[in-house]
Amino acid sequence: MNTTPYKAGAVAVLGRPNVGKSTLVNALVGTKVSIVSPRAQTTRHRVLGIASVPGGQLLLVDTPGLHRKEHRAMNRHLNRAARGAVTDVHAAMLLVEAGRWTDEDALSYEVCAQAGVPVVLVINKIDRLKDKSQLLPFIANATADRRFEAVHPVSALKANGLDDLVATLLGLLPESAPLYDEDEITDRSSRFLAGELVREQLMHRLGDELPYAAAVEVEEFGEDGDLFRIGVVIWVERDSQKAIVVGRGGEKIKAVGQGAREGMERLFGRKVFLRLWCKVREGWADDENALRRLGYTD
Repeated sequence: MNTTPYKAGAVAVLGRPNVGKSTLVNALVGTKVSIVSPRAQTTRHRVLGIASVPGGQLLLVDTPGLHRKEHRAMNRHLNRAARGAVTDVHAAMLLVEAGRWTDEDALSYEVCAQAGVPVVLVINKIDRLKDKSQLLPFIANATADRRFEAVHPVSALKANGLDDLVATLLGLLPESAPLYDEDEITDRSSRFLAGELVREQLMHRLGDELPYAAAVEVEEFGEDGDLFRIGVVIWVERDSQKAIVVGRGGEKIKAVGQGAREGMERLFGRKVFLRLWCKVREGWADDENALRRLGYTD
């Protein structure tokens, strides 16, 4: 008879842009709940990933990357969303890149420390560290004058080191019945996930060409028998940016649509009819009201 108590609670996942927060959340959940790309600030919203594991349930709050610069309303929104994630959680993970500690990593630690919750240091991308002898000095430097409950080197991409990390996190959570059904993976709607999959494809297909001020809005999401009918608007700030997104003869937006549709069909387990439009709305990334209309709430 197993007498180990069941644990469940919320864990915020914080760190600077591009350290692998969404990749780690997806690996722990066991499927994609947060989009990923090589581009910084891919994550623009707090996303809850539900990881049901033996002995407990981790509610993983994926967050935008924390950064010092707040020149635009969008930047301020991203930082508010990340800072807000450490309220009402039981623990936090500070994710950093192996061998690299920056001023923005220090900022992320400050946010964790100010929240007054236990913090676990997760050193990601250890598979990319060519000289493994650098790891211990790096850990010593990162933990100097900082308080962590534990330190876990991992590779989120290769799912290495995650079992020990899960065990540590469960130890920081209260005894509780499961907070979600075991087959639930996120609290986000299918409509939201559809928009995120379009945004992910924009980043993969356009790369550095993609305007920073690009957003998606799901205008249509309905069922037609076994089919989902989905319509998504891609918002940019200038006509020149629209030309980049659409591409010559519409080739770019067509490729984005194909990739996003395939991702939706895998995620939803049904056929999807997807329509994309690209429209111009000047200055939306500097307009707090426009951000709210496009779903950018704290």
